[in-house]
Amino acid sequence: MLVVSLLRPLVAFLLRLIFRLEVTGVEHIASAGDRVLIIANHLSFLDPLILSAFIPGKPTFAINVYQANKWYFLWVGLLSNLYRLDPLKPLSMKHLIQDLRPAKTEDPKTPVRVCIFPEGRISTTGGIMKIYEGTGMILEKTGATLVTARFDGPEYSKFSRMRSKLRLRWFPKITLTFMPPVTFEKDKPVPSATIRQLMTEAAFHTSGYHDTYLNAAIKAMELHGGKHVVAADTARIDMNYRQLFTRSFVLSEKLKLPLWGQDFVGMLLPNALGAMVTFTAVHMIGKVPCMLNYSSGKAAIKHTCQISGIRVILTARSFIEKGKLEDVIEALQSDYQIIYLEDLRPTITLKDKLTGLYRAFAPASHLESVLTSTKPEDPAVIIYTSGSEGHPKGVALSHINILSNVGQIFAVIDITTADKIFNAMPVFHCFGLTVGMLLPVVRGIKTFLYPSPLHFRVIPDLIYDTDSTVMLGTDTFYRGYAHYANQYDFANIRIAVAGAEKLKEQTRRQYSDEFCLNILQGYGVTETSPVLSVNTLLEGKIGTVGKPLPMMELKLDKVEGLDKGGRLSVKGPNVMLGYIKAEQPGVIQPQGEWYDTGDIVDIDDDGYITILGRAKRFAKIAGEMVSLSIVEDLASALYPEQTHAAITIPDERKGEQIILYSESKITREELLARARQNGVAEISLAKNIIFMESIPKLGSGKVDFVTLNKDHKPA
Repeated sequence: MLVVSLLRPLVAFLLRLIFRLEVTGVEHIASAGDRVLIIANHLSFLDPLILSAFIPGKPTFAINVYQANKWYFLWVGLLSNLYRLDPLKPLSMKHLIQDLRPAKTEDPKTPVRVCIFPEGRISTTGGIMKIYEGTGMILEKTGATLVTARFDGPEYSKFSRMRSKLRLRWFPKITLTFMPPVTFEKDKPVPSATIRQLMTEAAFHTSGYHDTYLNAAIKAMELHGGKHVVAADTARIDMNYRQLFTRSFVLSEKLKLPLWGQDFVGMLLPNALGAMVTFTAVHMIGKVPCMLNYSSGKAAIKHTCQISGIRVILTARSFIEKGKLEDVIEALQSDYQIIYLEDLRPTITLKDKLTGLYRAFAPASHLESVLTSTKPEDPAVIIYTSGSEGHPKGVALSHINILSNVGQIFAVIDITTADKIFNAMPVFHCFGLTVGMLLPVVRGIKTFLYPSPLHFRVIPDLIYDTDSTVMLGTDTFYRGYAHYANQYDFANIRIAVAGAEKLKEQTRRQYSDEFCLNILQGYGVTETSPVLSVNTLLEGKIGTVGKPLPMMELKLDKVEGLDKGGRLSVKGPNVMLGYIKAEQPGVIQPQGEWYDTGDIVDIDDDGYITILGRAKRFAKIAGEMVSLSIVEDLASALYPEQTHAAITIPDERKGEQIILYSESKITREELLARARQNGVAEISLAKNIIFMESIPKLGSGKVDFVTLNKDHKPA
């Protein structure tokens, strides 16, 4: 015992010294009582040793009997006890459960602190893998208090199993965080989903979201190395961190004078390396980039500039020419200063390039003033709503909003630096910006930036050619890609995420049958930075948009006329700062505690969300609420290749009536037959069907309902 009492502080000292180990929250173990079950994510062979050295008293590890006999547990046994659990012998857990049960007398008893790795093995993804049911059973049988421990950093050590996925080193910085204790009612089942939720919340808690974009990018470069490739575009030239910072430093110097006195700066750029560099450069001089939607038309762009108080717009001549946006520039140039990035190149000297390169080796020291003055709560970007149901509004997202959403995504989806994201979602769209461009920068994931999601013939081949493993899209885009894709084009894709609009069952089934690919449907809005929920490989349910991300709170308000579901409001760290509107140009109107999404949803007993429709996209017919999405789904079931869009118009007799626009010459008789087959009431059918060769769409792929409704509004 004397040897152990001397060995423990020595091991703790060496771990702190060698790995710069930081341990926080140990006090939560003491406050949890005498019967404590400690669960932890498992990233390396070091984990048991670290826990043994810092958990008060002499902890006990419950591990697989075959693992207990391996070399790395021999020296752990000096600092802790071992419960050897044999999966083939259920009774092997009997002693553990007995020791964790409350004492039957009031006599003092030595505290029992048992550690268990719910995943049962060292992670090979860096994320949380399968959770075994044993942890829940122990809590059910004993009523022990649960403390969740979170490791960050061991995955980068030589002692992990991430050799082919991360840049490993001998002595990375490691942190160990103990979360506040949680109690469960004895003899009440504790499902593995609950254990997973606690572990994902811990992962988010330690994700470093309370930071700024620039500081997070600098930390990512320090972690992964300056030569780590972070992006590429159609020029097929890779850009690493050092090149990103070098170019951003050079550009920021050229923009200081033109942007003097400006708070918000317009960016009219496509998905390309230039957009990533410009975004970073604008932050280097303490300005807020405003991502202008070049597909929305000159009137909408001018409107967004006016409400944001923009005076300067950054763009590129080559983009304007290729995108045929000359009329947009012509409409803007009389009121705004247009800066073409190509025009700055002749002014860049060799000295400028060398200075930028010099600063890129230690960016934090050369950005001290902006890093100090910029707060995580400050706006990081302005994104504009699609305007599918009205005039676009400016959505102000803070640094915390963006980095929170990145942390939430990483807590539930396993993405590593071995992955390659193919991002054709435009960066003026929050999905394309946060997931497709900023997440890769702050997490070291390579992204391939492609300028348009509408190139259905080209994109599947590029996904194949770039060895991409993650793809993003909407239902519209996925259907377009499937039409031209070879069956092998998506062979390397392991994660395909759909958002922005409902994923049709026909699309999901087509990718499953033809490409052996499971599209994970998610849900979000610009105001939540944008992801709110997502299906994952470990927790998914067909027909839903998944479970809420960690630290998201949801509430449903009753909607008159609906038997199930309600109007969804949410709150969480990824919810926007507020709107910028026409009545107060350039002013961010603070968002309250809860954000009303305007969506009608249903949440099942397992926590999965099903979207029933937009509140604005329900018709009230004879006092009954009818979802326009159901109307569209009936048409899509008959003609899945075409787009269908339903709107409402006033009806003197029944209040409202439904008009269905369709790219197919569908008949009401066909819809009626389909409705009867699916048990859909006849009241949900469109009264009139209008054939339209091409239904108008926005740049995000959503239907442009403003244009459709114009034809039915009184003059």
